[in-house]
Amino acid sequence: MNFLRRRLSDSSFIANLPNGYMTDLQRPEPQQPPPAAVSAAAAPAPAQQPPPAAPSPSPAPERRPSTQSASVGSSFFSSISNAVKQTAAAASAGLVEQTSAATGQAKKFKQLLVIDEQHVDWAKCFRGKKVHGEFDIRVEQAEFSEINLVAHADGTFAVDMQVLRNNVKVVRSFRPDFVLIRQHSYSMAENEDYRNLIIGMQYAGIPSVNSLESIYNFCDKPWVFAQLVSTYKALGPEKFPLIEQTFYPDHREMLTMPTFPVVVKIGHAHGGMGKVKVENHYDFQDIVSVVALTQTYATTEPFIDSKYDIRIQKIGSNYKAYMRTSISGNWKTNTGSAMLEQIAMSDKYKLWVDTCSEMFGGLDVCAVKAVHGKDGKDYIIEVMDCTMPVLGEHQVEDRQLIADLVVTRMNQTLSKTPVPSPLRPSTTQQPQGGALKESELSKIPTQRPPPQGGPVQPQEMQSQSQELLQTQSGLSSSGPPAQDHLKQPAVSKPQKPPKPPAPTTTQPRSQGQPSSGAGTLPQPVPQQKPQLNKSQSLTNAFGFGDSSFFRSSVNEDENKAETIRNLRKSFASLFSD
Repeated sequence: MNFLRRRLSDSSFIANLPNGYMTDLQRPEPQQPPPAAVSAAAAPAPAQQPPPAAPSPSPAPERRPSTQSASVGSSFFSSISNAVKQTAAAASAGLVEQTSAATGQAKKFKQLLVIDEQHVDWAKCFRGKKVHGEFDIRVEQAEFSEINLVAHADGTFAVDMQVLRNNVKVVRSFRPDFVLIRQHSYSMAENEDYRNLIIGMQYAGIPSVNSLESIYNFCDKPWVFAQLVSTYKALGPEKFPLIEQTFYPDHREMLTMPTFPVVVKIGHAHGGMGKVKVENHYDFQDIVSVVALTQTYATTEPFIDSKYDIRIQKIGSNYKAYMRTSISGNWKTNTGSAMLEQIAMSDKYKLWVDTCSEMFGGLDVCAVKAVHGKDGKDYIIEVMDCTMPVLGEHQVEDRQLIADLVVTRMNQTLSKTPVPSPLRPSTTQQPQGGALKESELSKIPTQRPPPQGGPVQPQEMQSQSQELLQTQSGLSSSGPPAQDHLKQPAVSKPQKPPKPPAPTTTQPRSQGQPSSGAGTLPQPVPQQKPQLNKSQSLTNAFGFGDSSFFRSSVNEDENKAETIRNLRKSFASLFSD
């Protein structure tokens, strides 16, 4: 009964019960009319009968409670037995179901995480597309602020996502096979820095478009401009006309007066933010005080009186060039009203974007921004990565091109054979009751037969089996002593005080072998380290396969079946009394 109380109080046992089981146990049995009510109901009919007939119906109500208790006990016993069977089966098959579920999901689809704002539905762009022609693509879309992840050094990781869908909070945890990043991971405008998530994805080894290394390098625009300076030095100003720029690590270095007017860019900002046009040195000093409050770097560029802006984008092998002209008269063409039109793709533009696409190991999606001045010259001012916005009338086409590029990269980086999710050590089932597997039995040091070739006694066989169990437990609990144990001689430990053998049974020793005493056994010839496969031959030689020791190395299911049988016996003895 104590075992039953502990078993029923276990939370895991209650959780594994079938649906509605506890409800069935708590459901009251059909109420039988009590004996008093039966006698009272029967009293008006035989009211005029003689008194001796009244005691006759009394034995029937007295037998009903015993029958009812027996039926309740048998039903309760059968319910408990079925629950224990289901619990044992679920516990034994839990690991198999988890592994099969992980491999089964990996065979059906590939998980794609798209980091972008919710106004664009990327699931429609990937609808109907497959990886290697057989794996569907399941799209999970979220912003940087809605995800988090944990990555381990062994390659396991998990991404947690909390998003709002129709005012309903959706919480999910999954392992993406690929990532498409369409949002800035670092923005000073909203004081949001998600570079830690980029580091976590790189730590987990998740492939992406663009590469996570390039995305991390694009988190600082002066760092990207330094790469443009290297390209400018390699190609020259005629092929790669880069605008002149000055970098200040902080406000204290902003002492030299540049040529006015200039454009001051504060920190790492996007969409025209953090950019100020300065006409004279008085305004420049005011901007220096603003930079001091931001505690970040700043750059200055000469102001170009432009006619229009030029944008050349590259998505895989697709090229487009756009011209944007300000209508509102603002010197920032991306602020206010502007007119956008597509222009012809020239060899000069193609050289610019192809050269910039080789930065940081290669950019699958990138764009080059330039300014065409009223002096008729072009000036390259910036390079954008995969976070570039799509413009014009071809936004749907550009998103479809990005989706096709992602599918191509998934076919190149993801393997056809799905790799099952690595399981944690806590989910593996350990053998109980000293049960050993065949692979573990092969690692047990071998026991040499008696040197005289005599028959092995049953008690000695049982003691050797116990020593093998102790040896195996010692090997699993401590590491270094296991190597010392393997280096010991073949005869591990004297079992009992040896009996002095008869002089006639001693084997003749070869020349050069040291003589042994009269009451001691002759020492065996020293051998090398015991081979691991000798235990199997020793098992066949001495018939260990039929012994109770090797029959004890059974599966855990048999132990659970024995537990169920004991429960049945205990319940049978309880309800039979």
